[in-house]
Amino acid sequence: MTTFSQLMGTQTLLPIIQADTVEQGLDIAKAMADSGLKVVEVVLRSDASLEALRAIKQQHPDLLVGAGTVLDTQMLQQALDAGADFIVTPAITDALLKAVKACEVPGLPGVSTPADIALARENGFHEMKLFPASLAGGIPFLKAVSSVFRDVVFCPTGGINANNRCDYLALPNVIGVGGTWVAQKEWVEAGEWHKITDACKAVL
Repeated sequence: MTTFSQLMGTQTLLPIIQADTVEQGLDIAKAMADSGLKVVEVVLRSDASLEALRAIKQQHPDLLVGAGTVLDTQMLQQALDAGADFIVTPAITDALLKAVKACEVPGLPGVSTPADIALARENGFHEMKLFPASLAGGIPFLKAVSSVFRDVVFCPTGGINANNRCDYLALPNVIGVGGTWVAQKEWVEAGEWHKITDACKAVL
């Protein structure tokens, strides 16, 4: 099966779409697509998130659209029903790991401790999301676990920004970073979609 890193290809930023309405989600997705990005994540944090994911898939068929903030097996099924191309979780349980592993799409389980990493690895995952990256230890943590979990790579999210993303990406066990800084809330509320496009272009 295709892995998350294979989906990402040369793209090193996983841009996060947090939308309060379907229309907002579509506008953010279009702004990101206009920059040349091919992979985006819609976080399931509002009542409109699933419909936004479904609409983005329909209107932007060239985009690979993942579902983030998947907390349990019910949300996982809803995300798959909406057409999610990949699954991202903020944390893990044994049941959730097994369900994500059984999916037909790639999964990126969220970890924050060595115990989490060991559990995810035991369930067959070698690509993980470190969340919340800055609070979980950031770059020093990633350096520390690199010699222990030599076959595990990460996509850190949480506290990543334009100023520190290159420091994370310089680590050999980092395959990409997740971030919201390319779609800041004030830009979305003001409808300043060009700022999202420009911020995304800056990371390509």
